[in-house]
Amino acid sequence: MSTTLFTHCTLFPGAWSATIDNGFVLVNGNRIVEIGPMEKVPPSGTARVIDVGGRLVMPGLVNAHTHGAMTLFRGMADDLALQTWLHDHIFPAEARCISPEMVYWSTKLAAAEMILSGTTCVADAYFFSAMSGQALSDCGLRAVIGHGIVDFPVPSVPDPDRNVATVAAFIADWQGKDPLITPAVFAHSPYTCSPATLIKSCRLAEETGVRFFLHVAESRNEIDMVIDPQGTSPVRHLAALGLLGENTVGVHGVWLDDNDLDLVGRSGTHIVTCPQSNMKLAAGVARVPDMLRHRITVGLGTDGCASNNSLDMFREMDMLAKIQKVAGGDATSLPAQTALHCATTGGATLLGLPDIGRLEAGFRADLIVVDLNRPHLTPFYHTDLLVYAASGADVDTVMVDGRILMAGRRILSFDVEEAKARVRELARNAGPTH
Repeated sequence: MSTTLFTHCTLFPGAWSATIDNGFVLVNGNRIVEIGPMEKVPPSGTARVIDVGGRLVMPGLVNAHTHGAMTLFRGMADDLALQTWLHDHIFPAEARCISPEMVYWSTKLAAAEMILSGTTCVADAYFFSAMSGQALSDCGLRAVIGHGIVDFPVPSVPDPDRNVATVAAFIADWQGKDPLITPAVFAHSPYTCSPATLIKSCRLAEETGVRFFLHVAESRNEIDMVIDPQGTSPVRHLAALGLLGENTVGVHGVWLDDNDLDLVGRSGTHIVTCPQSNMKLAAGVARVPDMLRHRITVGLGTDGCASNNSLDMFREMDMLAKIQKVAGGDATSLPAQTALHCATTGGATLLGLPDIGRLEAGFRADLIVVDLNRPHLTPFYHTDLLVYAASGADVDTVMVDGRILMAGRRILSFDVEEAKARVRELARNAGPTH
């Protein structure tokens, strides 16, 4: 196993941690072995030594929800209401464009954007998900890959009666296949999946030991679309079906009332919030401070870049903290360190990956180096500045599982120019949406 020693670091182990000035990080294979001040640095021996010259070393960011292949649709249909955007533009575009080739190359392009902006782990959800998994593996990113389930024909599952069986085959193929890739079940939503489909999907996740994801309570209109005799909300609909629990991850969770929050909190269900996508589609503002008070584990995601339109998690942290202050009329409602937690250990926990998200001995070596020698990061009084001033463009180096994917802002793990060229070619054939 190779050994890497990062020296002369401004070291930030994770949210709510104090920084260590002039510190080191020792990585052996894919694990962090030791961190500490330079006066205690171990002999380098045969280790590769990377002197970061005072730059900040911190945990890599966890994008807990996106649709990577939707890079092909970025900018294709903007400034539209959610249901119009989805049903009149995105669903038709997907019917025209989705293919194994499209998913592979468009996901690779998403990987480039995420690596360049400091994401080391992503929860991706789409169709032809074996191609998403292969693309992210080829790029060196850690990923949880959810294969989509809906009750209507899609290019990867033309027969909806085979939707759950198709995902079962995907899980069987990918479980244990690649240490970086974890398969999952992604039932699109309570309004695109029948109760029977939702139950079968959740049961598949439980039987195979993988996470069960679904969009839930994203928009006000969703409440009208989900009809349940035992409740009046998407969450109560899921509760009535027995689908809430520690293995369930609800994405968005914008329209949760007090009863919903209580159900989610008591069941152990997790929530991923996607503030910029929710803002752009006017879906609303999730009650994240209330979720945390209900002991709900909250992760942070960008959603797909067709509805954001960025995959930069630094941008997402900034927006998470600020929109909660505006929504609650309280500048203290969601501190910067909470946003950092959601983007690191919070996301790692809800994805079932407890050994990433912090720089600690025994944790996976998923870390990033941030250049503090920028005008907007000078002086660097506190790590809150990572949320309120830093951007993905400040990330210099990325390591995932002990492997350097980017150094000096040059991606080393794959050919980004090839991915861009392939997606440009796909875009020529995508056709108009208006």
